[in-house]
Amino acid sequence: MRLASRALCGAAGAGWRESFPLGGRDVARWFPGHMAKGLKKMQSSLKLVDCIIEVHDARIPLSGRNPLFQETLGLKPHMLVLNKMDLADLKEQQKIIQHLEGEGLKNVVFTNCVRDENIKQIIPMVRGLVESSYRYHRGESLEYCAMVIGIPNVGKSSLINALRRQHLRKGKATRVGGEPGITRAVMSRIQVCERPLMFLLDTPGVLAPRIESVEMGLKLALCGTVLDHLVGEETLADYLLYTLNRHQLFGYVQHYGLAAACDDIAGVLKQVAVRLGKTQKVKVLTGTGDVNVIQPNYPAAARDFLRTFRSGLLGPVMLDRDVLQRPPLAHP
Repeated sequence: MRLASRALCGAAGAGWRESFPLGGRDVARWFPGHMAKGLKKMQSSLKLVDCIIEVHDARIPLSGRNPLFQETLGLKPHMLVLNKMDLADLKEQQKIIQHLEGEGLKNVVFTNCVRDENIKQIIPMVRGLVESSYRYHRGESLEYCAMVIGIPNVGKSSLINALRRQHLRKGKATRVGGEPGITRAVMSRIQVCERPLMFLLDTPGVLAPRIESVEMGLKLALCGTVLDHLVGEETLADYLLYTLNRHQLFGYVQHYGLAAACDDIAGVLKQVAVRLGKTQKVKVLTGTGDVNVIQPNYPAAARDFLRTFRSGLLGPVMLDRDVLQRPPLAHP
């Protein structure tokens, strides 16, 4: 089903959409059963850990964090790792930190687990949080154990592997992937450091059972936290185009060799499909019989558009600019 066509915009900045149509979208099916089971298993494993390391995507630092984490796992010292900082526009980094502090989060680190940026800050911060906690009654035990939590595909396993590279000079201990759902169960303890002796528990990504708004759901989907087909590749590509134009990020024009920036997703995907050779033969019934017509493969073009964005080739972006304008939620 083709997305509705809109007038092309001949020049950057000309008449971009002021809003994105959100009606009729269903986000209720984005909470698979294994996520609920994973959260229960995490709760039962709390007695084994000293600290919680929550990992989230730096492109949506204020959106999509699972509120159930705080409710069910909030008894332990807590730090927030905003990963994929290389893909995020962090010009307002201080404002992000202040906003999070207003919500009660005072231990925030921005990381890039691909290049190990800021990874060395994690172990000392965990150690400090644990030792300053009033629950710190270790007796003769000299080891630390932290649970790594977060929504799907934000880099939890990548963080564990990065810490092992930095502190143990060892390779991967847990699988990583570019789509949600790689880690399905709470794993056994994984050593990440010798001095101090520290272990981490990897956990499955757990989305909130109810997404706060459709637009938040689209942001989460753009960051790959749910499978694209649950939302629709072309719908996601349209929201991506809307977001890039609203933020005046026109890297897609140069990347795909377009004549100009455009606010019509059908027009953009058509040009992308033709440029990449993503076309298909379609039989069309005419008065004289069936005729094979070459048409753009819109879903394939949409997948390439999304993949290019997620790889950072369209430039860094901050999807939470709108949330930054609002006051932080009151912390109880």
